[in-house]
Amino acid sequence: MPAPAAVILPTAGRPGYLDVALASIVPQARALGADVLVVDDGPSEATKAAAARHGARYVAHARGMGLNAARNTGARHTDAPLLAYVDDDVEVHAGWLAALIVADAALPADVGVLTGPILARFDDHHPRFCGRELPPITHLDLGDRDTDAEHAWGANMAVRRAALTRVGPFDESRELYGDEQEWQQRLKAGGGRIRYIAGAALDHRRAGDDARVASLARAAYKRGRASRRFDVFKDTAPTPQEELRTLAGCIAHGPRFRCANGPILTAHQLGRLRSLLDERLTIPPPPAATPGVDDFLSGRSGLVAGKRGTLLRAHDALLDLAAAPRRRTLRAAAGRPPRRRVLVVGVERTDVPNLMADARAELSRSRHDVTIDVAPAAPGLGKFENLDALLARHAPLAEFDWILVVDDDVAFPTNFLDTFLALAEAGGLQLAQPAHRRHSHAGWPVTYRARDSDWRETTFVEIGPVTAFGRDAAAALLPFPKDLKMGWGLDAHWSAVAQERGWTIGVVDATPIGHTLRPAAADYPRETAAAEARRFLDGRPYVTRDAVRTVASHRIGEAT
Repeated sequence: MPAPAAVILPTAGRPGYLDVALASIVPQARALGADVLVVDDGPSEATKAAAARHGARYVAHARGMGLNAARNTGARHTDAPLLAYVDDDVEVHAGWLAALIVADAALPADVGVLTGPILARFDDHHPRFCGRELPPITHLDLGDRDTDAEHAWGANMAVRRAALTRVGPFDESRELYGDEQEWQQRLKAGGGRIRYIAGAALDHRRAGDDARVASLARAAYKRGRASRRFDVFKDTAPTPQEELRTLAGCIAHGPRFRCANGPILTAHQLGRLRSLLDERLTIPPPPAATPGVDDFLSGRSGLVAGKRGTLLRAHDALLDLAAAPRRRTLRAAAGRPPRRRVLVVGVERTDVPNLMADARAELSRSRHDVTIDVAPAAPGLGKFENLDALLARHAPLAEFDWILVVDDDVAFPTNFLDTFLALAEAGGLQLAQPAHRRHSHAGWPVTYRARDSDWRETTFVEIGPVTAFGRDAAAALLPFPKDLKMGWGLDAHWSAVAQERGWTIGVVDATPIGHTLRPAAADYPRETAAAEARRFLDGRPYVTRDAVRTVASHRIGEAT
């Protein structure tokens, strides 16, 4: 005969919370003949040990599959008619499980879900809340009488097996926000109901550093991102103007009411805005490439302008804000490597606006021994013929540790060269480029700056607007081929050469540049450049568009 209920606890890497939850649940389950099942979405030896200490059954996923996958796994590993799902960070009140089992026996078949009070509790730290907003973790209190409810949060959600069979399993593609809601919408669409059981109460806990405002804000940011995506899924997403108005109210709430919910709600809303930016800035995949014809090109124009350009600037501002706490670490890293000999060469156009004066000033501030040789283009010569002439003035090139080729329309960040070289050397990069800011003319998505990364190993580094050659790469790749004027295809070939020689190449995210004055091919026909590239690549190895990707992301000072 099956147990009257199974308490299912999806968890991932939080054995301390799980200990408290099981200590409150297992005695109630034993007294009522119920099952207790821990589903480890990990797995983790510490989680397995916590389950064993309390006598709970343990099931583990081989890898993280998500909360709804854990819920479905729990349902498959028990035949109980009532599946009482709880989060791993709860502590149930006396009588919690008995209230659910009694209600299950008495309620009609159209009730598919039972829930109860979820009371927010903060241990160790006690942020001040004004009471005008709900607590910043899941909370539900519909009073001391049983009643129908609009929804049940996953922290305290008992599902009747008959309803699960009728409605189907939880959608495993759903994420942090909306996971249980999507299933409940299906339940209600088929005439099902959700019942609130006042006696089935539990505390939803935050303990230790998790109860600090900073930790609560970080968690709120992630929920905000997921909540916006779920609103898009439901086709109920607010307009950008509405999201911004909400953000303004959140920012004002904290100082106005001296309430810790202000920064937490602000973080949640910033998460929603980040997802909004992702919606607007998602670039559709390029058309399929034709081998030997255009598979060495990105398939995108890379131009930024208009409303999209405004959104990209806002995205950069958010990324700058997120990167601010790393500045001290990066400054320290920039001062550590030995002093290097660096050659910077570039061709300056004097017939159009350029940023070369600012670039000279920034590069000259480096602690390294920097030689800058920038000259106007010689009449009748292509860009790379002019660059070869500059390189020839500094032979032998082997005397330099690094050679940088820079365009004249690049905006560099402060302390660029010292930080860039420190990270390139930390990553062992032989061929490197700084990432583009999001608001930057760039055709290859892999070159845009990535959040939470100092540098990335990639399969591709582009030729311009800034390309850096380590000593080995410079010896093999410079001077430039004599039969190229515009340089298209060089980067695809060089990237293949790097693979053959076992070089690590990549993109440095912590020093993003702006490239907005002139897009590529602004001064010559694109098809002429592409035809030149096809001739150059004929018979040479090159990395195709489909093979351009990030291999790994790294941060200075962390294990790689």
